[in-house]
Amino acid sequence: MKFDTLRRTLAAALLAAALPLAQAQTAAAALDARVQDLKSDVLQLNRDLLVLEEELLFPANTQVALFVSMDVGKMFSLDSVQIRLDDKIVANYLYTPLEVQALHRGGVQRIYVGNLKTGTHELVAYFIGQGPHVRDYKRGATVKFDKGSEPKYIELQIKDSQAKLQPEFDVKIWQ
Repeated sequence: MKFDTLRRTLAAALLAAALPLAQAQTAAAALDARVQDLKSDVLQLNRDLLVLEEELLFPANTQVALFVSMDVGKMFSLDSVQIRLDDKIVANYLYTPLEVQALHRGGVQRIYVGNLKTGTHELVAYFIGQGPHVRDYKRGATVKFDKGSEPKYIELQIKDSQAKLQPEFDVKIWQ
């Protein structure tokens, strides 16, 4: 009899201990789910804040964005780009070989985003690298443009000119 009583007492004690353990596991799972939900909410809030920040810092009516693209690139190996807007340096960029390869494959780099007042502005871009016959090469491209109330998108293009056997540097203003 004592053995049966002892066994029942032990079973009751184990059951009593297992019940809080199961409750603790359930509570931990619920807490983990809440933490994951909060993490998801924080990530969404961060995305929204970044969009708002860009809209506040660069409103559409004053925004100007500059991009660099490269076509084929057999005549010119790009090392760096310097950009001046209204005689003020706004961007200097040194390229890695991987970034140059990405441009050769059709990539486009956003090199500058900023604010400009409406009116006439001058953009000067200097391209530095190695040209034909592995010689150091520094060329510039200049364009004057009018900034209205709409955002302005400008592409700095590096192209090969097969007719001249020289690289060409063009500035394309997107409407």
